Amino acid sequence: QVQLVESGGGLVQPGGSLRLSCAASGTSIGAMGWYRQAPGKQRELVATITSRGIINYSDSVKGRFTISRDNAKNTVYLQMNSLKPEDTAVYYCNARIFRAIWVDYWGQGTQVTVSS
Repeated sequence: QVQLVESGGGLVQPGGSLRLSCAASGTSIGAMGWYRQAPGKQRELVATITSRGIINYSDSVKGRFTISRDNAKNTVYLQMNSLKPEDTAVYYCNARIFRAIWVDYWGQGTQVTVSS
């Protein structure tokens, strides 16, 4: 059974930093990434990274957030700097895993709150 275990959320002041981690169990893991959902809004892409290191960011986080992964540990990280109140959301880890076809798996979500 595939599990994604997230950690690192919390409360931070504007301009501060947080680092999220997500460890995936299992094998044949393809792209991994982070999505977020603010109250009353749809879930949106934050950043993704393939197993070969190809990265994609949403325009709203470019230059402030950095995604990385450790393939040996099946772990993806999101370093978030210069946080803004509009970054407040539940952040979800995603992993695409091959099970005869590619299947999306999701973590339970971790709350990030940016407030003074």
